[in-house]
Amino acid sequence: MSKRAETSLLTDQVYDMIHESIMNGDLPAGARLRVRDLAEQVGTSVMPVREAIRRLEEAGLAERSPHKGAVVKGLTLAELVHVYDVRRLLEVEAARLGAQRISAADSTRMQDEFTLMRTALDERRVVAYLDHDEALLTILYEAAENPVLVDTIRTLWQRCRAYKIVGAEGTVDTTEDDSLWKYQQRLVESAREHDDAAAAAVNNDSLLDATARIKAQLAQQDAG
Repeated sequence: MSKRAETSLLTDQVYDMIHESIMNGDLPAGARLRVRDLAEQVGTSVMPVREAIRRLEEAGLAERSPHKGAVVKGLTLAELVHVYDVRRLLEVEAARLGAQRISAADSTRMQDEFTLMRTALDERRVVAYLDHDEALLTILYEAAENPVLVDTIRTLWQRCRAYKIVGAEGTVDTTEDDSLWKYQQRLVESAREHDDAAAAAVNNDSLLDATARIKAQLAQQDAG
């Protein structure tokens, strides 16, 4: 293997490690990405780590902070609104198209993911809850048969994963609040009935609700 190919492979490994830590909340917003510490952790030189961090910055998952260097991208109200506005534009349409075309077998798969999602929620496993939520939505969106649409939505999910974690963690212990599962339940029902208008409306309401909940959580964190 050439030196260039070996460096590229190491960069991929470092990127995947940091990316996973961001997605599961082990590296929260604002966490420092210390090049030498990460290099020691992976057992590589600093060059692949620097390249991996650069790729994370391009993906909108990391940023440069004065006096700190690279950090996991922070959470802002402005970005929350921008990302979730775009999500609504895309995911309302993806739900509408998916509900028109989804098969009975895929509707059943959605129900299975919903059951797993509720179990994770009951057990307070936020990351697993989010994973099953996204799996449920992916089944519906893939039924729209537009891979570009699905890939774009997945990219937005990665970019707003930290916001999702904040919103779920702030709601999971509120027993009377059903906002973390009621929309998915309605979405499964709408898909099963091929009710595209209902599916679109559910997604619109769900994303508006999520935006409001996360806004409140961010405001509470700032106040604290």
